Amino acid sequence: MQTLNDIRSSFLSYFDKQGHAVVPSSPLVPRNDPTLMFANSGMVQFKNLFTGVETRDYTRATTAQKCVRAGGKHNDLDNVGYTARHHTFFEMLGNFSFGDYFKDEAIAFAWGLVTGDLGIDKSRLYVTVYHTDDEAAEIWKKVGVPDERIIRIATNDNFWMMGPTGPCGPCTEIFYDHGDHIWGGPPGSPEEDGDRFVEIWNLVFMQYEQFEDGTRRDLAAQSIDTGMGIERVAALLQGTNDNYATDLMRSLIEASADVTSTDPDGPGKTHHRVIADHLRSTSFLMADGVMPSNDGRGYVLRRIMRRAMRHAHQLGAKDPVMHRLVPSLVQKMGAAYPELGQAQSMIEQTLLQEETRFRQTLDRGLKLLDDKLSNLPKNADLPGEAAFKLYDTYGFPLDLTQDALREKGRAVDTEGFDAAMAEQKAKARAAWSGSGEAADSTIWFDVADKHGTTDFLGYDTETAEGQIVALVQDGKEVSEAKSGDAVQIALNQTPFYAESGGQVGDSGLIRTPEGIAKITDTRKTADVFIHIATVTEGTVKAGEAAVLEVDHARRTAIRANHSATHLLHEALREALGDHVAQRGSLNAEGRLRFDFSHTQALSPDELAQVEADVNSYIRQNAPVETRIMTPDDARALGAQALFGEKYGDEVRVVSMGRQPGSGKGRGGDTYSLELCGGTHVRQTGDIGAFVTLGDSASSAGVRRIEALTGAAALLHLRAQDHRLAEVASDLKAQAIDVPDRVRALLDERRALSNEVAQLRRELAMAGGGTSGNPETREIAGIPFMAQVLSGVTGKDLPALVDQFKDKLGRGAVLLIADADGKAAVAAGVTSDLTDTVSAVDVVKAAVAELGGKGGGGRPDLAQGGAKDAANADAAIAAAEKVLGG
Repeated sequence: MQTLNDIRSSFLSYFDKQGHAVVPSSPLVPRNDPTLMFANSGMVQFKNLFTGVETRDYTRATTAQKCVRAGGKHNDLDNVGYTARHHTFFEMLGNFSFGDYFKDEAIAFAWGLVTGDLGIDKSRLYVTVYHTDDEAAEIWKKVGVPDERIIRIATNDNFWMMGPTGPCGPCTEIFYDHGDHIWGGPPGSPEEDGDRFVEIWNLVFMQYEQFEDGTRRDLAAQSIDTGMGIERVAALLQGTNDNYATDLMRSLIEASADVTSTDPDGPGKTHHRVIADHLRSTSFLMADGVMPSNDGRGYVLRRIMRRAMRHAHQLGAKDPVMHRLVPSLVQKMGAAYPELGQAQSMIEQTLLQEETRFRQTLDRGLKLLDDKLSNLPKNADLPGEAAFKLYDTYGFPLDLTQDALREKGRAVDTEGFDAAMAEQKAKARAAWSGSGEAADSTIWFDVADKHGTTDFLGYDTETAEGQIVALVQDGKEVSEAKSGDAVQIALNQTPFYAESGGQVGDSGLIRTPEGIAKITDTRKTADVFIHIATVTEGTVKAGEAAVLEVDHARRTAIRANHSATHLLHEALREALGDHVAQRGSLNAEGRLRFDFSHTQALSPDELAQVEADVNSYIRQNAPVETRIMTPDDARALGAQALFGEKYGDEVRVVSMGRQPGSGKGRGGDTYSLELCGGTHVRQTGDIGAFVTLGDSASSAGVRRIEALTGAAALLHLRAQDHRLAEVASDLKAQAIDVPDRVRALLDERRALSNEVAQLRRELAMAGGGTSGNPETREIAGIPFMAQVLSGVTGKDLPALVDQFKDKLGRGAVLLIADADGKAAVAAGVTSDLTDTVSAVDVVKAAVAELGGKGGGGRPDLAQGGAKDAANADAAIAAAEKVLGG
């Protein structure tokens, strides 16, 4: 039996031998098609090659593409589990030609693979062609398909279009006849919806370009796009027409039956099928970066999760089971899709947390729902207001309420639900406008109502395509913005990070078919990402698709700084104690700033230890991992939260660094564990290096550290080395000897300063440097000596006062130093006279005459200062007046 893995391998190998590049599957979240919620076919990642916008180093390719159809216009969710071939997740095998080969080769390749390598019975194969495509019909005849099994289809089922305009062309499809024991007719017949004839491969011939006026023109480069559903081919090769009976799906169904202790083919058969299908879609979506949330792609993921979990509940499972099925999936598909195995731990943890929460929500919600229904007339619909209260107050989603009521033959008044939702949004808008924010910011609530919120793609990519849903100028929506205009741009999805949690907003470029806008900042209101922009070329219009490019170098520096703050936070806690808590941060491209609770400055040794610890975990190059959980669960695990930050129902928990062998830290041996919605490096080694610029006071009880990482840190260290080299050169010493040489120079300078001070004092005592001959006179019986000195500093005066007091034996001294354009004043009174007169009063009187204020000290010695010594005589006279009483 050919397993599904065998079929995938055979397909890719076949086209590899035919000169096709084997291209890995693109992520499920489209980066180049903003109109799609999820990748739903193999051609999505090649769209720009088909339109000629992009070129690559190959002109033919083959892929096994992951696809999800569970949201938007491609939504098979409600049929999954109840039919033989509907899935939320499936694999599309395909081969593609970008202006290389066309119909002849494409049909020959398909026929050769199907009837040769895969060994499918030719007599059971039928093909369809577009009714006017005689060329394709003739080629099928040449490869051996009888005319009676070539069916011409006149509908759009066999004519493919990328959109209202653009590349398009006829299709040809290969069908397999499962036999007359199954009801159904060939394509184009009244019974075509039966299960007997199953389409297994569609070949699209892109040969025209469609224009707005309805005309078509031949493409210069005709291309091929094919898609083969691997599940359908596996079913027919394994002798069944039921995709769920194939080896892969059967193994997942049996795993579901095992963990629920139920019969895989018993009354719960449909439940097992739903669980098996949804296990694939939820796991692959999470592996590609989609996490459960309350809107956008995250909400679709959560809805799929909860649908599977509800079926497990209906099987009688008392405890969470979905996470226990992940190893079975990884075992079957991990080799083909390595990202699945790499994300296994995160997928398991997220499923466990979601199912734990969901079971609480389900039990509580069903009880509340029963209470609501008991007060209603029999068979009456549940009022929308009641359904909204279940959703808004108790977290019971509308779709779960509808599912539960459907089993009871009831429904929900959805119009009433929508009205209650609109009323809540109006209240939120009013609260926002009354919070001190700019009044015109409320327009973003209108944008959110009209177009939905913005899906953020930036955790996994820095480039993508998005659709411009609104342009705002001066607080009003406009249809377009021209070169030179300042404008705010909203998109349905974006890789640009909006300023939050200390991380600055991204910058970069938005390119449309007719213009370019430079993004200088990104912010967020009402969950709408607002791209602050200036149109630099052409015209940018609302409704256009746009190529979005984040400034890679700037984002790289920002996320390195952000990740470094997490390591810094933990290093500070280890160095200073558990009282350390974040009080704010700035993660910009040029530097980081981290404020934390601590009452005193860090010592040089403490700062050096913190820096060394951060760098040790950078060198560890440990992976940076992210999980989604409730704030309570995150805090219970030990995650640190940002002071003052408000958190919703779910938070991202970022962990990095390992403490080998400890197992005692928060989150086991994890070094840093924090609640954070920002962007981060993939490995701690990506930070590069960490250098502190110093520690300072930010506010009472809060310290601030500023630091650099990566290239900025290296440039700083290189500049420090350059300055050290300059000093070494001036000192004519080696760099290693600079500290000793500087200490020697400081000691020499200190000795010389002391020597100069002593000489100045000796000169003053000898009468040199005075404005006149020093003389002693008696004032009210008190000997008094006053001098004005030059070349003497204020620091010299106290010692000189003491020396003059000793010389007098009894009396008072007033010295005024005239140095550097300022006056320094000192007065002294011998101890036997301090009861009669105070040196403080003498100084204050003198300082006042010199234009200064105050002065102070002891009764025997006081000092003061003033602007200049020009009124020295008046100052001396004022001192004499104090002495005379």
